[in-house]
Amino acid sequence: MAGLILKNLTKVYDGSQQKSVDNFCLDIEDKEFIILVGPSGCGKSTTLRMIAGLEEITSGELYIGDKLVNDVSPKDRDIAMVFQSYALYPHMTVFENMAFGLKQKKVPRDEIKRRVSEAAKILDIEHLLDRKPKALSGGQRQRVALGRAIVREPKVFLMDEPLSNLDAKLRVQMRAEIGKLHQRLQTTFIYVTHDQTEAMTMGTRIVVMKDGIIQQVDTPQNLYDKPVNMFVAGFMGSPQMNLIEANLVQEGEGVYLVFGSNRVKLPESKLNDAVKDHIGQTVVFGIRPEDIHDDEAFVSTFPDAIINVDVDFSELMGAETYLYLVADGNKFTARVNPRTTAKTGDSIKVAFDLSKLHIFDKDTEGVLTN
Repeated sequence: MAGLILKNLTKVYDGSQQKSVDNFCLDIEDKEFIILVGPSGCGKSTTLRMIAGLEEITSGELYIGDKLVNDVSPKDRDIAMVFQSYALYPHMTVFENMAFGLKQKKVPRDEIKRRVSEAAKILDIEHLLDRKPKALSGGQRQRVALGRAIVREPKVFLMDEPLSNLDAKLRVQMRAEIGKLHQRLQTTFIYVTHDQTEAMTMGTRIVVMKDGIIQQVDTPQNLYDKPVNMFVAGFMGSPQMNLIEANLVQEGEGVYLVFGSNRVKLPESKLNDAVKDHIGQTVVFGIRPEDIHDDEAFVSTFPDAIINVDVDFSELMGAETYLYLVADGNKFTARVNPRTTAKTGDSIKVAFDLSKLHIFDKDTEGVLTN
């Protein structure tokens, strides 16, 4: 087993002035499940490929365990990679696909059989070992691709969007399977995805990337509750956080967020020095959909948190309803109880849970208070 140290990893492709990955620094502990997440083109797959040795490192240092591996070939790094496309050999059976890498390494036949049987049992594909890939479903093929990685017993598993070709139901199932697999194998996992739901549900820590640069590294809950900037706040969470420009105004003893004809009073818990320094300026406040309430009990209890909105659209999701709201030209999404009486075209009052408010500097986009 092994941890990894990524020290100032940078990647610039030939003929490009742009850094695909820019000074990427991260210490990954042994047996950790690290997720690299971000929009397309943010550099997450390039980072993974540098770890695998499939991309040359322009500058920086990469250690697996205590060994510098910048110039070590992929086959000698003791890693296994699972790709988005399953990359199975169509003319080989499942057993042969899983055993192929071990045969190349001249592992004894009995040992190959033992490892393949164990991996097949873990992944519940023992009954598929004699089939060829064309006779398998997408989920089964992905299990075979995982099995081929498991049999190698590597120090580090690398996974590049392995679930993106599966349908929604299978993705949920396979997320759970990969989580259980990590607990069972007790090996370091590094997993790339653009799907923040995958990131939130699977990783022990998440690395959020944008334009080749790390924005924040933290636990899933901390990323959700304490984003360091507007990008992380808007990227993590579905539906995403509402981000609205407002004037920060002091009136008497109170400090208010004013936008259009609406105003909400900041609680004392949000009035740190950074926020006070921005009084009289335009800021951006963030509120998550589940922290906007339309039920009478909440609205009547918090008069300082009420805003007037029009219901642009109502979307019943079964266990919850999404209300798409408009207030003075500003659009909000609220996630409310499915028994809400609000309908498309209604004008209603909603209230924010102000303890869950986030405020950001408009220019730097950095957080002022969570």
